[in-house]
Amino acid sequence: MKIHAEALLFDNDGTLVSSMASVTRCWTSWAQEYGITAEDFGRVELHGRPAVEIVADLLPADVVPEALARVEQLEVEDVAGGVVLLPGTAALLASLPSPEFSASLEQGGAPIRWAVVTSATRRLGEARLTEVGIRPKNLISADDITRGKPDPEPFLLAAARLGVDPARCVVFEDAPAGLAAGRAAGMTTVALTTTHRAEELVADVVVKDLSAVSAQATAGGVEITTAE
Repeated sequence: MKIHAEALLFDNDGTLVSSMASVTRCWTSWAQEYGITAEDFGRVELHGRPAVEIVADLLPADVVPEALARVEQLEVEDVAGGVVLLPGTAALLASLPSPEFSASLEQGGAPIRWAVVTSATRRLGEARLTEVGIRPKNLISADDITRGKPDPEPFLLAAARLGVDPARCVVFEDAPAGLAAGRAAGMTTVALTTTHRAEELVADVVVKDLSAVSAQATAGGVEITTAE
């Protein structure tokens, strides 16, 4: 399948990288510190949501700021060795010339605009990306928004910063909340079955991971090819 777009928006955890073992380890330790029962903890969806919303679901409002800072610290300290690139990430990102890179223009194409849109804080998001050698020019984090996924705000903000019509953006996501945000933003969605089963994901295209995706700069933006 081929998709024509002007910008690509990537979720981070579960899409570009995997830090699931680290997330489970840190949040389990955090829950124990704050006396949260396994039953209460199990009812809360962790993946694809900002930490502040998760913490607010579990603790009284007056404890949230302190508890939020604590879980962020645990996760940042666990980054070393706790983050790995997912299949296809390195190759796909390497094929995306930045606005400052002229090679695509020489080949008759256009610079490819792309951004990482993560539910993590900027500090944690940058730490995880740096751990695997990814340094995006454009990063939307939990610090930049007032409403997290499944609200469309994160993706709409990314499109605005890139100067692209939301309808001309493609979202790459592994979580139902992120895909719902992409759909609500009016964007084309590509789901990855890295953390959820295909039947749990509502998207325009479903692939196993980014190894099934390739990109080619064109005069109008970028042509995405997916192997379903």
